[in-house]
Formats: sequence, C-alpha cells, structure tokens
Amino acid sequence: MRTQSNLFAILVAGGSLLLSLSAASSQTTRPVKLVIPYPPGGGADVLARVLVNAIGDMNGPTIVVENRPGAGTVIGTEDVVRADPDGNTLLLTNNALLLVPHLRKLDYDPLTSLEPICRVGSTPSFAIVNAASSYHTLDDLIGAARAKPGALTFGAGVGALSQITYEMLMHRAIFRMTMVPFTGTAPETNAVYAGQIDTAFVDYPPAAGLLRSGKLRALATSAIKRAEWLPDVPTVDESGYKGFQIDLWYGIFAPAHTAPQITSQFAQWFAKAADSPETRSKLAAPGIEAASVCGTPFVSYLHKSFDEYGDVIRDANIKAE
Repeated sequence: MRTQSNLFAILVAGGSLLLSLSAASSQTTRPVKLVIPYPPGGGADVLARVLVNAIGDMNGPTIVVENRPGAGTVIGTEDVVRADPDGNTLLLTNNALLLVPHLRKLDYDPLTSLEPICRVGSTPSFAIVNAASSYHTLDDLIGAARAKPGALTFGAGVGALSQITYEMLMHRAIFRMTMVPFTGTAPETNAVYAGQIDTAFVDYPPAAGLLRSGKLRALATSAIKRAEWLPDVPTVDESGYKGFQIDLWYGIFAPAHTAPQITSQFAQWFAKAADSPETRSKLAAPGIEAASVCGTPFVSYLHKSFDEYGDVIRDANIKAE
C-alpha cells in the first residue's frame, strides 16, 4: 500500500513538473505582451522599449509593448491581473501600484495579485528651489519651515509620489509646509522657477534644463544614493535623515501563480538587459537609472514601501480627488 502511495506521489510530482516545463516552453515560442499602464512617450514607455529591444538582441522571447493607460494605472494593471498565468502577459509599472490601493477601493491586491519579477530602473527625485532663494541646503529649507509653520509652500499632485515624499520628510524632520496641488511634475517645476511656490520634489527630466542653466537649485535627492547626473547633490539620508528613500522605480510583474520556471527565466532576461552598459547609456538621456533588483530583495522592498506609503497617507489624511 505504501509503495502504491509513493508511486502515486511520484507520478503527480512528475506530471506537475511536465506541466511547468510545458508552460515555460510555450511561453518562449509565443509573443509576450508587456502592458504599460501609461501613454506612450513617458518614462515607463521609454524604459520598456529599450529593455524589450535589448532582450531581443540577446535572442530572448519576442515581447510586444502595449500601452493601456487610464484610471491612474488601474486599467492596465487589471488587464495583467486577470490574464492567464502562462508567461505571455507581463506588466511594467511603478510606485503607483502601491499608492493607488491606499486611495481607492480596487478589485486586486498589489502584493498578492501579481508575481514580482524585477525592479529594472528608477528615476531619482530632487527637492528643488529657485536659484535666487536663500535656501542652499535642505537644512536651510527645513529651518525656515520650522520658524514659520505653514508659511512655505510645496507643489505636488494629490496622492502622488511628490506629495508622499514631502509628507514623509515633514514627519521625519518635524516641520510643516502648505501644499499647492498640481497635475504633474512639469507644472510644479515651472511654478518653482516662476516663484509661485517655494519648493517641490520632482524627478530629474522636467527640471534638467533649468538645473543645468542654474535657474533652479537642487537641495537633496530622495534616492538612497547620489544621482550620476547631479553627483554634488547629497541624499536626504546624508542630510541627517537615515534610511530615507523614495524614488520613482519601475518594476516587471507577472499575473499571480505564474510558474517559478517562467518568472525565473524572465528575471534573467530583464536583469541582463537592465544591467548592460548599452541599456544604461541609452536611458541616461531621459533620466532613468537602469539597474536590476530581483527576487526576494525586490519583494521585501515592495512590502516595506507599501506599508510606508500607507502610513504617510493615513497620517496626512490624504484623500483621492
């Protein structure tokens, strides 16, 4: 009887393995759809197309980029969540995956409805001020805000990463500024330059020209390390707030329950593509730092960030518009 049970277990295990291998084989022979929940031309779209081309050059699978914007990334994300977990549908998204669930009710859970594969790049954010201002360091700005609580203003989108970053910093450093709502980082950048607001945390591309020309000043980056484009600008961590890290990251995900053999193969392809010198060079101009973080470290980062965003949103009483 025990022999029959053991034989049955072996047959079941063998059948499962064959199914997994069959799924992996099927995945490599059919085009893969990479869903981007943003319109063409943005950072996520640019990164996706550079990575897809790099994977093609290394004889990886055929990957087709499909832009599915709408509802604050929810439409494209839901497409992938509902897709068959056969390795033929992937998602490239960013921090919005973890922010949106704290602001509205969704039909999916960002931590369980998808299989994280790799973080493949990021865009550092900078605290900017007008170059004519008296703020030359982050401490200068924080000191002025502490002296007159609520008098200084910062620009941000409601519930956006720009708001989360300053709200987290205000909580850590114990100061208060007044938020002025904007619809994107480009308008925020222009408002700082025009003197309409005192500061904003913005990603590098929309501010690059004004920073290079000396019309704006970067006080600190919220990334964990200094940016290669502005190596003299310290991190918030270096400025005295240890462990502070918020950057605009990009990650690759598959539908939940995708076979480990498939996600592992994709991790190898995307990591190799993201870490190549050619990819890094192509993405430097649009202000994207390509680099891979895969497996457990990426999963841990997602869980930590999800909790941190939730704490900030609740403490600041941020409500979706």
